[in-house]
Amino acid sequence: MSWKNDKRWSDKFICKITPILGANFIAEPPIEEDRDRNTDLIVLNLKEIRFGCRIRKNDYYSRYPNEFTIRSKRPSGQETEIKKIMNGWGDYFFYGFANKDETDLIDWFIGDLQVLREWIINQKKQGRTKKKDWNIKNNIDDSSEFLILNKKDLPHNFIFASKFQ
Repeated sequence: MSWKNDKRWSDKFICKITPILGANFIAEPPIEEDRDRNTDLIVLNLKEIRFGCRIRKNDYYSRYPNEFTIRSKRPSGQETEIKKIMNGWGDYFFYGFANKDETDLIDWFIGDLQVLREWIINQKKQGRTKKKDWNIKNNIDDSSEFLILNKKDLPHNFIFASKFQ
């Protein structure tokens, strides 16, 4: 699929993603906040928070429940997610799988991109970032190349929140 088609398909899940992010980044404050400052809810972080979001089709879930992919190359030369992440863009990564009807999410996690960046930098320092060291796969139609990572291989603090905690 083209970038526009990819985006159009995944954007239909925005209405499912925003309540999840709200539940993880907005909380009840300490009682003093309510009593003294008219505050019933508080955002846990006052700076801008940038979220990358990726939703995969349902048929991938049974085959790859612990893996997640990050686009690493497009034939057009368009800058990809991995390059943007490594350039410091994005704070968190929302990754989920669609249900069979493509109307809801059956599983999801929120990953901390700073932890991912540090892990990749550490892999480079250890000489483990040559193409042969990474699990990279092309789409069937060769429209994209993806870096495939397993959640179990990353530091435990990479997962900020998940459906099955």
